[in-house]
Amino acid sequence: MQTSTLIASQTALLVMHYQTDIMGLFPSVAPMLLSNTRTLCDAARAKGIHIYFAKFHFSPGYPEISPLNKNGQGVKQLGLFVHDRISPELGQQADEPLVIAHRASVFFGTDLQVRLSAQGVNTLLMVGVASTGVMLSSIAHASDADFRLFTVKDCCYDPDQVVHDHLFATAFESRTTVLSLEDALRLLD
Repeated sequence: MQTSTLIASQTALLVMHYQTDIMGLFPSVAPMLLSNTRTLCDAARAKGIHIYFAKFHFSPGYPEISPLNKNGQGVKQLGLFVHDRISPELGQQADEPLVIAHRASVFFGTDLQVRLSAQGVNTLLMVGVASTGVMLSSIAHASDADFRLFTVKDCCYDPDQVVHDHLFATAFESRTTVLSLEDALRLLD
C-alpha cells in the first residue's frame, strides 16, 4: 500500500449505488458488501470524513432516459430504481448528502463536483456497485478532475468477476490507490 495520510476536512467517502434495488440484484454477495461498507462508513464517520451517498434513480416512466441511450433501455426493461432507497444497513446520517444520478457516473448531470469543491474536498475514497458502471465512469471523471483517489476493492462488486479484477489491476490502479478494506481502515485510523 502506498503510504498516505488523509486530511479529514479535505476527504470524502463516496458510497455509490448502494441502494435496495441494486443490492436485491446480488443477494448472494449483498450481506458481505453491506457489512464491509458499513464498517468503512463507520470508520470514516469516526475520523470526521464527509460521506456522500449516490443513488441511481429515475422518475416513474423513466423520462430521464433517452431512446438513444442503449444502457438506459436496459434499465427501463428492469423496471427498477424508481422507488428504492439507500440500503438502510449503511446507517446514512441526516447530514450525509444524497446525490441523485441518472447515469452511471455520479458526476454526470449532478452537483456533486460543486459540492465537493465548496467543502474543500480534494481526496476521494470511492466504493460502489458495479465496477463496470458507476466505478468505471466515476473514477474516470474524478481522475480527470484532479482528485486524489482511493478505491476500496472489498466494498465494490461486479457480476463479472474477471472484468472486476481486471479493472482494479489496470484502469483503476492507473488512476487510484487501490486498497483492501483492511488497508483503508488502517488509513482511517
